Amino acid sequence: MVVGIVRFEVHLPAAQSLKDKRQVVRSMKERLRERVHASVAEVEYQDLWQRAAIGFAIVASDGGHVRELLQSARNIVESYVQAQLLDWQETLQ
Repeated sequence: MVVGIVRFEVHLPAAQSLKDKRQVVRSMKERLRERVHASVAEVEYQDLWQRAAIGFAIVASDGGHVRELLQSARNIVESYVQAQLLDWQETLQ
């Protein structure tokens, strides 16, 4: 069993309120859940309008599959035009 854990931060330059931020973050979390089957949560900066930290975890039977899923997740995050990826920290265990 291999576990992939990621914590990433994004900047949301167009967000003018927490409602704007939540809309983008909710969409990103749902897309990661649906496409990568990850457990996802916003883990920091809940009160800031233009910044979010999100954590997620993936479990699979082999490391190669986990790496593929992590790369797919990163592609999803990078595809958001409303969000700029600031930091990506991943760990395989």
